[in-house]
Amino acid sequence: MEEDQELERKISGLKTSMAEGERKTALEMVQAAGTDRHCVTFVLHEEDHTLGNSLRYMIMKNPEVEFCGYTTTHPSESKINLRIQTRGALPAVEPFQRGLNELMNVCQHVLDKFEASIKDYKDQKARRNESTF
Repeated sequence: MEEDQELERKISGLKTSMAEGERKTALEMVQAAGTDRHCVTFVLHEEDHTLGNSLRYMIMKNPEVEFCGYTTTHPSESKINLRIQTRGALPAVEPFQRGLNELMNVCQHVLDKFEASIKDYKDQKARRNESTF
């Protein structure tokens, strides 16, 4: 029972988002009857292949993860089902959180490099304009 509460606490920050003035569920954890916390399906609302495939890739880099895959439910629905199955004693929510954090770090790195390149380009352009006068 305490383990279930701990898992719920770990994902509580991701669980809801604000949309049109009302609270809307952004993430659900689904477990089949009779399964343990090592095999969980996460339902991510308002998401598609962009997040699904990149998150699956990040999670599969973890050697403790036995399986990670995602599906879109239907083309007219914007949600994905991400299933994670782990080996040993690692609960599925931990590689999920780690994958999200690593994906955010990669995206931040790309953004930093992109902004630095834009700055370099503008600096070079300004130097070229100064040298023509």
